[in-house]
Parts: sequence; C-alpha cells; structure tokens
Amino acid sequence: MLASFHVIEPATEAQWQAYYDLRWQVLREPWGQPRGSERDELEAEAVHRAVVHNQHIIAVGRLHYIDETTGQIRYMAVAPKYHRKGVASLLLRSLEEASLCKTITLNSRESACGFYQNNGYTLGSETHTLYGEIRHFEMHKELIHG
Repeated sequence: MLASFHVIEPATEAQWQAYYDLRWQVLREPWGQPRGSERDELEAEAVHRAVVHNQHIIAVGRLHYIDETTGQIRYMAVAPKYHRKGVASLLLRSLEEASLCKTITLNSRESACGFYQNNGYTLGSETHTLYGEIRHFEMHKELIHG
C-alpha cells in the first residue's frame, strides 16, 4: 500500500493550504486553538514535506535548523484514517534525508514516543505539557549521511 503514497514538498497555493489545514486539524483544533496557531516564525526557512495519496495531502511535517549540526522536527501530523499504515515513517525518513544535520531533535507527544523509538530515536526527559494535558518528551537521533 505504501507504493500509493508519495512525498512532496508543497509548492502550489492549494498544496500549502491543504498542508496547513491538516496541521491545524490534527494538532490544534481538537484543543480549541485558533487557526494560525499551527504556524510559527520559522516557516519560511524550514524544510516542509507532505505525503500525498489520491491527490490529497494526508500527512505533514517540518524540519528547521537549530544550528549547523542540529535540526528539529516539528508539526508532524497524519490524518487519522492513515494511522498505522507506514505513512508517518515515510514522512519522517523524508525529513531526515532532506536534512543537512548530524543530529535531529524533537519534542514528542507522549502518545507518539513509541513511534519515534521504533524509528531510531532515543527518549530523553519530559519537556513540557501542552494545553495542560499533552505531555511532551525530548527525543533525538544521530544521522548517518552516506
């Protein structure tokens, strides 16, 4: 089934709209956060990827650089009907491959820590609780670029 999914870098206005819509719907709307809360000041300088299936964006993620050797992945979101189908791993690999970093760091929601560990990330300490209920943990991975 993964063959029917492909990764893109959003380019058209419609793709960007679908990208940010999915990000908001999955990561912000369930907690009553307004539109716009799914973006930050690093959007223009970040690496963006989306997974497309049947011409629809079904997963999104972003990488930005913290310094010359470290990148941070943020805003990973997968449409609920595509959970546990390999889509998130495909997206994560694409972000890692696009990175120029030696180390990737991220703050994982507690519910996603197992996913990141299965993809080679090491669990660190608890970082913060979002919206008073979503615990986050620091995770990192050393990349080997061939």
